[in-house]
Amino acid sequence: MFEMLGNWSFGDYFKKEAIDWAWELFTEVLGINKENLYATVFIGDESDGIEPDNEAYEYWKKHLPETRILWGSKKDNFWEMGDTGPCGPCSEIHVDIRSQAEKDNIPGAELINKDNPEVIEIWNLVFIEFNRIKDGSLQVLKNKHVDTGMGFERLAMVLQGVRSNYDTDIFKPLISKLADLSDASYGKDEKKDIAMRVISDHVRAVSFAIADGQLPSNTGAGYVIRRILRRAVRYGFSFLGFDEPFMYQLVQVLVDEMSSAFPELKLQQDLIVQVIREEESSFLRTLSNGIKRFEQYIQSKEAGIIDGDFAFELYDTFGFPIDLTGLLAKESGWKVDMVGFNKGLEAQKNRSRKAAEVDTADWIQIREGNTATKFIGYDQLESSVQIVKYRKVSAKNKTVFELVLDKTPFYAESGGQMGDKGIIFNKDQTLHVLDTKKENNLIVHIVDKEPSRPTEEFIARVDEQNRLLTENNHSATHLMHAALRKVLGTHVEQKGSLVDADRLRFDFSHFAKMSDEEIKEVEDIVNSRIRENIQRDIKNDVALDEAIEMGAMALFGEKYGEKVRVISFDPEYSVELCGGTHVAATGQIGLFKIVSESAIAAGVRRIEAVTGQKAEAYVDEQLHILKEIKEMFKNQPNPLNAVKNMVEQSNQQQKELERLQKHMAEKASEDLFNNAEVISKIHFIAAEVDMDVNQAKSLAHKLRAMDSRVYIVLATKQDGKVNLVVSFSDDLVNEGYHAGNAIREIAKEIQGGGGGQPHLATAGGKDAGGIKAAFEKAKALFT
Repeated sequence: MFEMLGNWSFGDYFKKEAIDWAWELFTEVLGINKENLYATVFIGDESDGIEPDNEAYEYWKKHLPETRILWGSKKDNFWEMGDTGPCGPCSEIHVDIRSQAEKDNIPGAELINKDNPEVIEIWNLVFIEFNRIKDGSLQVLKNKHVDTGMGFERLAMVLQGVRSNYDTDIFKPLISKLADLSDASYGKDEKKDIAMRVISDHVRAVSFAIADGQLPSNTGAGYVIRRILRRAVRYGFSFLGFDEPFMYQLVQVLVDEMSSAFPELKLQQDLIVQVIREEESSFLRTLSNGIKRFEQYIQSKEAGIIDGDFAFELYDTFGFPIDLTGLLAKESGWKVDMVGFNKGLEAQKNRSRKAAEVDTADWIQIREGNTATKFIGYDQLESSVQIVKYRKVSAKNKTVFELVLDKTPFYAESGGQMGDKGIIFNKDQTLHVLDTKKENNLIVHIVDKEPSRPTEEFIARVDEQNRLLTENNHSATHLMHAALRKVLGTHVEQKGSLVDADRLRFDFSHFAKMSDEEIKEVEDIVNSRIRENIQRDIKNDVALDEAIEMGAMALFGEKYGEKVRVISFDPEYSVELCGGTHVAATGQIGLFKIVSESAIAAGVRRIEAVTGQKAEAYVDEQLHILKEIKEMFKNQPNPLNAVKNMVEQSNQQQKELERLQKHMAEKASEDLFNNAEVISKIHFIAAEVDMDVNQAKSLAHKLRAMDSRVYIVLATKQDGKVNLVVSFSDDLVNEGYHAGNAIREIAKEIQGGGGGQPHLATAGGKDAGGIKAAFEKAKALFT
């Protein structure tokens, strides 16, 4: 992660001012040595028909000799946001921070954009003057813009006179803390140094993301955050010896250093710490489970190659890093089939690319008007409209069309509320609105077909029932939020939400599972407020500070302008900043019922609930289930006691079964030990046992503890597979006996392989006929 500084112009100034001000800032304000600075300008591109950027070149000549103004290709000096959209030439400013001797040896001009870590770009001035359309051609923009980006960490490196971002005061406190936690010294071991740099960088990225509202998850942006965090944990695990959570201890350092500029870090510190600590714990368990799966794999296979498919399964399904798989394989004398692994990885990437492929055509402009769409849906659900522009979008073998109207009653997805559905129609055609979303300041209607006569007037009509049910759920969310704060405490804050016509989902900060009593109390409060039929109060265009003074809750992760909209249901109960649609009075909601409460991240709980007819249906379903249970117990007057009695009986039977199994195992261990063959004062036990491999391992543990010199070889057969367990008592291990080495030889007799620790090892094979030979080889190894 890096912090980008910059300035922007939307038609106010262009190349001359941007270049002059950049030079002034660097040389006069920040005092960077002029002799160390270089500039690059765009050399032009024949395929696009663009001339060299002589205008920028001439402006730079005012500040730099021509030997330090370099022409750059389209790759380095033409900025584009994607395959289509605004773009233009750019002018990069580079700095050479090498020693004078190095500069005398090789001029800095020869190292620009050559990946030299001490000849680096620190500011890019982008001059947006074109728009690339779908066919690849460029259109000249009527208004010219400037968009610049400067790397804060690189700037700090230059101003502080150091040779690396990680030597600046941005990273040094984090690295120092890591060195203390790991009892390692930075600068003495390259692998440990890299690990400390990776962790310091990644904890910043993760902490800022969480503070900004993005929690780790298995999808979308949340998955990116989870992968970044896990990469850092893996570096700590592999190179710094951390097998317990540690990253969360760096958050305080980050808060101390950065919260004056980013107060949200301090405000969300507890949540950041909780989330990182829980994610660390979870991934460390994953690493432990991955190691166990790896050991089970090599025990069940013949020595040699780790199959690429298995390595990819560990990586993709269990999040187990491939380099760690390689390290474990090397330690066991195996190799990883990297060709097979890379095939799986590439196939996954291709699936992801295919799933994400969206073919978006250029907008077809029908009327002038690219400013914000006027939303009229707070007050009306139907209106005559005109199409401003539309385009075709194809993805996953499905084609839809996106329409922008001059005004619309359709609410676009925002603040957790799903977009409206409905129809846009006239006498010739009906377009079904499948969804409504926002794109910049435009409201985009996703429809099922192309408008046949887009210049004509249409009627836009929102699905009233869908809107009504969505409003029920949205207003119920506000009532529930207030109730949660009353029941659980004012530490409860919204961390995310989703409301549509079917249900509401609400994520909130709380560090414990809600009890049944707490859930019922929240339900009772909300339903009480529904029965009161509280009238909705809306205040529009309220100054943000004034709204906060009114008690309005600003929601986590939301960005607010200077003016906001305030929704309240009783100013003493629920007041929130919200741009969504709501019921006119709470009685419209009807009934509120929580259907689930669960954890989604450390310190974050999730409630799902239903309202109105959906809530009634849920209650009816629960009553029907209860009725069926009563009938199963022949309509006993107290079915709850009947179920409790049945569960208690089952538990007692399970305990009795476990007691009998334990007794049988103890008797089996006594019988096997008493029948052991004594060879050179070693009790040698070789037997085929009727149990699974885990039970056989437990039996081996019992047997090895029955004497100071015991050597055990057990065989099991299940579903056509054979497993061997080899174990030595501690005294024999101390004398140099090694179960893992022994089982590799013994397992060959059952056409298998395995390994393990000195005191206990397991192997799998496929030839049950070789068990006797395996016992004989086991005996021969130590006689």
